[in-house]
Amino acid sequence: VQLMESGGGSVQAGGSLRLSCRASGATSGTYCMGWVRQAPGESREGIATLGSGGRTTYRDSVKGRFTISKDNDKNTLYLQMDSLKSEDTAVYYCAALRGGCISIPWFSWNYDNRGQGTQVTVSS
Repeated sequence: VQLMESGGGSVQAGGSLRLSCRASGATSGTYCMGWVRQAPGESREGIATLGSGGRTTYRDSVKGRFTISKDNDKNTLYLQMDSLKSEDTAVYYCAALRGGCISIPWFSWNYDNRGQGTQVTVSS
């Protein structure tokens, strides 16, 4: 499966952005879809996952602010980010793991496919 993100940009703290991830190729089957991010000098971290059954999980630091969703007809995954903070600044990647979702920490390092990333910059 190929993944391509869009929707990143620059925003002031407290603002919102919506990231999109278009999936193409061999998209049939069971996948855990999600988003990971990496800030300069920081470790990669998973932030949200969405299982085939619709179950969502979030990293504690984004709970209540970020929402992951999917439009199956468009093969597109979304990440709605509200109340953005400067610490949310990072490159955001869409990722896919064949099978079910395990946990956020597991997803951070164990996805099968990843997009090229989109930069999100939040200024305070």
